[in-house]
Formats: sequence, structure tokens, C-alpha cells
Amino acid sequence: MNVEFRDPDATQKLVAAIERALPDGQTVKIMHVCGSHERTVSRWGLRSLLPERLEIFAGPGCPVCVCPVHEVGEAIALAERGVILATYGDMLRLPTPYGSLAEAKSAGGDVRIIYSPLDALKLAVQNPAREVVFFSVGFETTVAPTAALLASTALLPDNFSILTSHRLTSPAMELLLGIGDIHIEGFIAPGHVSVIMGSEEWRIFPEAYRMPVVVAGFEPVDILLALLMLLEQRQQGAVRLENEYNRVVQPHGNSVAQAAIWQLFDVQASWWRGIGRIPHSGLVLKADYARYDARERFGIRLEPAEEELPPGCSCHLVMLGKIHPPACPLYDRKCTPTTPYGPCMVSQEGTCFIWHSMGEGMNLDDR
Repeated sequence: MNVEFRDPDATQKLVAAIERALPDGQTVKIMHVCGSHERTVSRWGLRSLLPERLEIFAGPGCPVCVCPVHEVGEAIALAERGVILATYGDMLRLPTPYGSLAEAKSAGGDVRIIYSPLDALKLAVQNPAREVVFFSVGFETTVAPTAALLASTALLPDNFSILTSHRLTSPAMELLLGIGDIHIEGFIAPGHVSVIMGSEEWRIFPEAYRMPVVVAGFEPVDILLALLMLLEQRQQGAVRLENEYNRVVQPHGNSVAQAAIWQLFDVQASWWRGIGRIPHSGLVLKADYARYDARERFGIRLEPAEEELPPGCSCHLVMLGKIHPPACPLYDRKCTPTTPYGPCMVSQEGTCFIWHSMGEGMNLDDR
């Protein structure tokens, strides 16, 4: 950690500059689409430092939250068939009409928590008599290591396959711009995704949609500087793509990682839980890699559910940036991190989980 990105004096100066850059009597709404950005905003109480008329909303930046129930249902069905089902820890408690992977594990399913695709591969090597399925979930950042692993087919044992649930960030951001009652005036683009895809991934927004974008890192000064850059664009009447995180993010990203992704995956329309079907937003294994596709190997494919969220849950409004978590009637009542009712309260990347664990709702109420 570099202390200059948490420096109190720099923070105060940036907050003052943001106050000067805000138009008098007008509210400006900025959105990020990254759970890690929301953790920074909430952990450091940035909303409480900034003027009320600068609104920072979280978009659909949590891959666990947007994972559709039919894909979790497929994972549960595989666990019930006796395979070793390996996935990231946040996925176990995700509630669905099919139950959860934690419940499948309690009922005797062999569900294992892993931390990387290599951990799943090790399970397959260590258990040659068992089928091992890696339930691979995430945005571009986690797609890259999965693609790199599968590209090395010589290393893969015959008992290894993956159940994919991968989403692309940019199409969801485009969808948000088509929703008339959100009124976003600038995007903070996700730094992790930008490391893989490059800052140029977001150029479509200023050029096609006239929407300013700043790629930002994950320290308090990163976020404040990104907000100031967006407000200065607004002052100037400019619409640009800017890269605040240029110490890490390059214009064209990681070409090796991108080559692995496009070697392995095709793009298709995909469901986002609580949001619906978004064109060109999901990744599926190419036909050449069908032998590693768990859906093909086990002949399992569930249809998207009619009702993606449990009754009364407002996760969709949170993920679309229409409300903050405390506006959901179930927040901190029926839905808490220990007893999550909706998907946004499950993962450490989920906005409701972050607000509950870091007291963000209290900060806003105490203004």
C-alpha cells in the first residue's frame, strides 16, 4: 500500500476541489460498476466527506449478485450427481429457488471452496476416479486465468470440466444508459477489468453515448481524483475517456490474457440476475473445447427462471443504481449478511453486504 493514496491532506484538497467543481444547486450522479470500488467508497466514508448533491451509486459490479438462478441450479444438480463441484466461497450461500450450494453440501454433495482455477485442476489430478467440475464465475478479471488454464490442454486431465458463468462489463454499462430514469452523468470504470481489457475498452461511451468515463484505482485518492476528473469534464463541456489508474492500466490492456479469452470463448446474450437478458454480455466455451464444457459432458442445461429475485427483494434496483441498499424494505430486517435473503447481501462484492458491514447507510442518515 502506498500511503500517498490515503494521505489526509491530499484527500482534503481533493474534496475541496470537488466542491468547487460542482455546479451550484444541481445534483450530479456518478456511477461505478465495481464491488471493489464500492468497498473503497464505503470503507473510507467518502460519501460522508462529499457534498450531498454529488451522488455516487453502485451499478452491477458484483459477479455473484448477477449470477442467474438457473446457472446456480445447474451447479447444484451437478453436486447432487456426485461430482466434486469446486467454486469460489461466495457462491455457496447464494440463495435460489433451487436452494444453495451450501445446502447441497449439507445434504452430502461434494462442494469444495477454491481460490483459483489451479486449485480446481489440482482436485482433478488428486482425484482421478472422480469427475471434477469447476463452477467458474466472474467478469473479465476472472475469465482470464480460467482461459489461460484451459488453453493449456496438455495439462488437463480427462476428469476435469468447467461450468461457466462469465459476464462482460461493457454491455451492462450500455444497458444502463438506455434506462430513462437513472440519469447517470459519468462512469468510473473498473480498474481490475481495465487491467485485462485496457482503458480503450470504454472508449465507446464518450464516442457513441457522449458519456464521460474515468478508469480508477482502488484507494481513496484514486476515487476522489476520478470524481474530480469527471466533474472537470462537465465544467469544460467535454466528454472524454481518461485513465486515472495509469500506474497499472495500459490503453490496450493485457494482450496475452485477451488472446487466451478469445481463443476459448464465444460471446452470446446472457442473463443477469435481477436485470434480465443483456445482448453480447456472456461468454461460452467454443465448440472446439466442448469436451471441457460441463453442460455438454453431463447433458445438463436449465432454463432461465421467470422470477430471478425472491419476493420483496430490491436487489435489481440497487444494481441498476436506482436506490441505495437501505431503501430496500428487507435491508437489515429479513436480509442480513448472516441470513442473506437477496443476492446483493451474499458476497463481499455485493453492495448490500458492503453497506451493512461498513455502516454506509448510517453515514448517510447521520448527515
